[in-house]
Amino acid sequence: MTLLIYPLAALAEIAGCFAFWAWLKLDRSPLWLVPGLVSLALFAWLLTLVPSDAAGRAYAAYGGVYIAASLCWLWVVEGQRPDRFDLTGAAICLIGAAVILLPQRG
Repeated sequence: MTLLIYPLAALAEIAGCFAFWAWLKLDRSPLWLVPGLVSLALFAWLLTLVPSDAAGRAYAAYGGVYIAASLCWLWVVEGQRPDRFDLTGAAICLIGAAVILLPQRG
């Protein structure tokens, strides 16, 4: 379930933040904020579905997924292909997320 929740949460967070980016940096209408706020609320709700005994641990592991998803957004939405440093950094972050998520804790 977590493997589905984290990518969906990342998409919701990035889309919500991009709505604010578009409004402030790309001179889009303030109406962009409405779906942005809805998307950010969806993101927060999705993270509550992660089976974890501590919010901080769920958020920390999510960070690696967020980084990788942000680079996908960079490529797909913004049309800029991630370079080898981007991909190496994302791989390191995903390994870190796995180290946080995968161990069985008492």
